[in-house]
Amino acid sequence: MSSEEHVRLSAGDVELTVAPLNGCRISSLRIAGTELLRQGERYGCFPMVPFCGRTRDGRFRNGATVHQLPLNSPPHAIHGTGRDSVWRLAPGVTPTTAAFTYDLAEPWPYTGRVTQIFELAEDSLTLRLGVETYDDSFPAQAGWHPWFLRNPFPDGKDAQLTFTPDWQEERGDDHLPTGRRIGPAPGPWDDCFGMTDGVDVTITWPERLELKVTSRSPWVVVYDEQPEAVCVEPQSGPPNGLNTDPRLVTPVDPLEMSATWAWRRLG
Repeated sequence: MSSEEHVRLSAGDVELTVAPLNGCRISSLRIAGTELLRQGERYGCFPMVPFCGRTRDGRFRNGATVHQLPLNSPPHAIHGTGRDSVWRLAPGVTPTTAAFTYDLAEPWPYTGRVTQIFELAEDSLTLRLGVETYDDSFPAQAGWHPWFLRNPFPDGKDAQLTFTPDWQEERGDDHLPTGRRIGPAPGPWDDCFGMTDGVDVTITWPERLELKVTSRSPWVVVYDEQPEAVCVEPQSGPPNGLNTDPRLVTPVDPLEMSATWAWRRLG
């Protein structure tokens, strides 16, 4: 079922709701009637595009040109412009799949198109993002910022995170990576980790549900400093990556990013 404000997909007893007018975020994911995502217009799961996390001082360079982005998390820019944009539903929606697009525009200094695709099954959700340009090349990133409820189940236990990163990006006082890689440190986290073979993080709600976040990308940010939710954010590069690890989008080489949430019921 779809409307201008909400597009709903379903597979068995799994229901997914996307809000294209609110940054094409997932506003709801229900499994057997239980909501897994923190509710509110800023939460759910939003796409981070055309950059992920913080960009230092809101500035990035493309060749000899330096661009200034709005400082929406002073003193930095954060999480891209896609979550603040209106997206369009593409033709071909089915009960379990939907695609959305929006055209890059100010305050992002380059033109291009972003596509987000959702593919729902009874035991998984596959997410895809693409960034393409028909004109100037530019550095970009893509990823997702889900807010999984720490305890969505009545009388349930808090979520447990399990992952084995190969390294952690040392975080400076400005919340940006210093450029030094360190051994994984205990949480709580607002940190970027590297996983050479691809992102593989498991969220377990004991005796209720296990949800695994995977991606071919080696980069993931884990944020669990708030009591309401835990965030596992696969992304195509590290925070401030427009400057430190630029991935150039060209007319013949778009940026493509994908991730999968796969779950199994416990007990």
